[in-house]
Amino acid sequence: MDKKFIISADVTCDISREFRQEYDIELIPGHFTTPDGKEHVGDCTWDEFDRETFYNELKKNPSGFQSSPASIEEFRLVFKKHAEAKEAVIAVCISGALSGTYSFMNSAKELVLREYPKAEIYICDSRRFGPVAGLMCVYLSELRKEGKSAKEAFDWLEENKNRFHQTGWMDDLSFVAKKGRITHAKAFFGTLIGIKPIGEFDYNGMTTVIGKGKGEDKTMNILLEYMARHIEEPEKQLIFIATSNEHKQAEKFKNLIVEKFHPKGAYVCDVYSNCGINIGPGLMAAYYYGKPISEGLVEESAAMKELLEN
Repeated sequence: MDKKFIISADVTCDISREFRQEYDIELIPGHFTTPDGKEHVGDCTWDEFDRETFYNELKKNPSGFQSSPASIEEFRLVFKKHAEAKEAVIAVCISGALSGTYSFMNSAKELVLREYPKAEIYICDSRRFGPVAGLMCVYLSELRKEGKSAKEAFDWLEENKNRFHQTGWMDDLSFVAKKGRITHAKAFFGTLIGIKPIGEFDYNGMTTVIGKGKGEDKTMNILLEYMARHIEEPEKQLIFIATSNEHKQAEKFKNLIVEKFHPKGAYVCDVYSNCGINIGPGLMAAYYYGKPISEGLVEESAAMKELLEN
């Protein structure tokens, strides 16, 4: 594989070991604490914890789990390693509106540049979180294979990151409400039996509820029609379907996506520990490349309203 530049991702990009190996993506681990007070390394694997056990315990005691990004020093050591090797780096991280990771990465970059002023270090605030940020890293890998420089690939992502969509639901919004990412009123409606709160990304990478479906099958069909209005050239795309321990739903939705859009590839992706602690169980959402998201989600909200009313 072309090694013109390194692609690094913070732990919230939720890139599996298999995708990291296939697309040559470096993971920068994070940290999390379990209710027993023990600290663990978040590394986008289930090597230490069984997935179902993790989410079952999280559901029982959500406040007992805490997550944190790598420290400035940990980021500095990664960037320094590549500066010493004269390797350019693009580092992709969770939205700066949701975490201090972007600030930590920039502080680490400044420290490395003092010692290696010619180092090429590009920090991308993905304005996203979870597997969609991992999907962005896959796009960077494809650009690298095409021979793009680090600067060219970084500029492309900065220009197009607002085209990465989320289409799916969260069965229980109480977790994201506790993190201040959605209102408690909307969280209440998201816990009603049979109601599927449908989310899309806004400009800051926060998930905004743009509608409420009723029933799994009906809502999946609505999601497919919503995707059809926004996706571009699906036959050339990889589509990620993220899930936080709802694999049956995610596999079903993946099969429907493949049948309707015939993408280059469609993969069910786990939400691992660091993101899972803040999202909670019950996420089922597709991530894909499409039309630019409108300011204030005006166009997306109108499209969803029309689909729900028909």
